[in-house]
Amino acid sequence: MSRSPSFSVKSEVNVKLDPESLQKWVVAFCIIRFDLEQGQLIEECYPPDCLTQDEELEVAFSSFPDSISQHQNRSSIHDCIFFFRVRRKEISQPRNVSSSEIAEVDELRSKSSVARRSKYMYGFVFNRQRHDERLRRGGEQKSVVILSHNPYSTVFKPLLQIMGPLYFDIGKKALEHIAAFVSMWPAPVPGKQMELPIGNALLKAHLPPAHSLPMDGETFSEESTSSMAPFLPNNLSVPQGLFHDSDLFGTFRGLLLQLWLLWELQLIGEPILIIAPTPPQCCEAVAGLVSLVAPLLCSVDFRPYFTIHDPEFSYLNTLQDGATFPPMVLGVTNLFFLKSLRNIPHIVSVGTPAVSRLAQTSRSSSGSVSGASEGLGLRQLSLKKFSPSNFLNAVKLRRDGPLCLMTEHKEAIWSTYPAVTKPDTSILNRLIDAGLSPRVEESMSVVNNEILRRHFLELTTNFLAPFGPYFRTTTPSEGSSPFDEPSRPEFSADEFLASLSTRGPGKFLAKRMRSNWLDLYRRFLKGPNFMPWFQRRRAVAEQEQHRLWRQARMSADVPRLVSKLPELEVVDLFNAIERHLLKEIELQESRRAYSDSAATCQKLKGDLLTVFNVLPKDMHQLLLLNPQRASLLCGSPELTKLPGRPLVQVGVKSPR
Repeated sequence: MSRSPSFSVKSEVNVKLDPESLQKWVVAFCIIRFDLEQGQLIEECYPPDCLTQDEELEVAFSSFPDSISQHQNRSSIHDCIFFFRVRRKEISQPRNVSSSEIAEVDELRSKSSVARRSKYMYGFVFNRQRHDERLRRGGEQKSVVILSHNPYSTVFKPLLQIMGPLYFDIGKKALEHIAAFVSMWPAPVPGKQMELPIGNALLKAHLPPAHSLPMDGETFSEESTSSMAPFLPNNLSVPQGLFHDSDLFGTFRGLLLQLWLLWELQLIGEPILIIAPTPPQCCEAVAGLVSLVAPLLCSVDFRPYFTIHDPEFSYLNTLQDGATFPPMVLGVTNLFFLKSLRNIPHIVSVGTPAVSRLAQTSRSSSGSVSGASEGLGLRQLSLKKFSPSNFLNAVKLRRDGPLCLMTEHKEAIWSTYPAVTKPDTSILNRLIDAGLSPRVEESMSVVNNEILRRHFLELTTNFLAPFGPYFRTTTPSEGSSPFDEPSRPEFSADEFLASLSTRGPGKFLAKRMRSNWLDLYRRFLKGPNFMPWFQRRRAVAEQEQHRLWRQARMSADVPRLVSKLPELEVVDLFNAIERHLLKEIELQESRRAYSDSAATCQKLKGDLLTVFNVLPKDMHQLLLLNPQRASLLCGSPELTKLPGRPLVQVGVKSPR
């Protein structure tokens, strides 16, 4: 377990809040109390009035475990950290209010525009349960919540370790202090390691790369696409996707042989219900599943902690038998979901009700039980997998179904999906037994997570490799015109599958997949993850190609190029240069110009005039009938002499 960073508040330090800078990281800080009469209530929200009433209710209901833990001493304090994900709501215009109040709402809408661009909001929760028999119902609950439009778990979890205890020490003042420090942070840079000062502490966190963050319908710009392309697979010093910090090994320790099945289900976007005894355990499992498919952009709607109070539950609960369940990964702790969401095809049970992981036993999907002190080597996993008792236990689990969790929690998977990928036993054999020491377990989990994450990163990268030709960039060949539009192969699923069937999956996948490996590609192409990822990568490639061709146009020797072209192609070249020039001018007028836009315009104007000078005189008059074109050619009476061409001088007057 990670240790909380130390933090102290100096009263003499006066840090002022910058609301605009704060919005780049955080939507709001909330304090939520569980009231016996009124239920969940938001006591504090800082900055105030930044959530709609519906959002306040949804955040409040999502910020508490379903029930107070019964594993604590009756006079103890129990803290836990988890996170949830909810849809954002638009700020509605208030009714029957004064014009000044409407203006305040408009100002709020403009200030929160950064957060509103995101379809989802993440809530990172520090929950404290205090058991005291002197209190009504024997205890009380409060939650400190950080709301953000970004899934920066590497930032907000450590920040909660500071902010949670600080709030319970000094009260509301903690929110103001933390908010002020966060507003002084530099803007987040996806894929980079950030050093974020917070009082006398310093948080060092690696943010997930840009290609793993959803665009939420925004247009691609040069700035966003320049850092969107995935890093090289062998570069593991930076995260390759979301939730790189999730504990894969610790969460799925009892289901290691099933990780390849889970990878496939997540890859093709199948609906999955993850059930665990506590919110932290189900959150970690959902985060681990999302991280399994890095560097693929995960477009499945995932909910790390889902409750019956979520507005979407009413829709999911009304799905008729046989209806298709939407592509979602839901993390839950309430066993009621086993009955209400009976249409969901894949159910995964993880975690243990026991408080200490070191005292727990791990029950695998085959029904086998292994003590925490036992090794996790290949020999043990293989023997357990194929023993007769394990086979009988697996049959019993399948027969009983997931409703058996109502009486006893087991780590298991219920799914009829026929996996194509075979478990890689060489990877499992490299995993190190954690032993009984907490310090050793933490260190070994880091090593084991590194082994697992590297393997699944390599697996996903090799699976996506056949799509590479659709993302390749080209440059103008020697002697060709950089003013032509570059071509790119169109994607056809049928043609892709036919070509891939002929070529084969490659050596890496051929050794790890069964003979029906092409079925996995068919499912992937039809799933929710493919098209958003493909369009994203395509946009990155097109942006990079645009940059390369733009650079080639800047260094193009137009007089030499024109000298080799017949007259008809010279006219085409003139039109192409004019088209690029008008686009560049349009970018300048819309304030989206490149840093070298002025120099580019000057170069294109010179090239346009050069080509104009070699055209026949009768064509000059025809071209100059267009006032816009005449203005582009105005004011540069240059002489251009090309081999085999007459000397022409252009002196165009601007139309009055």
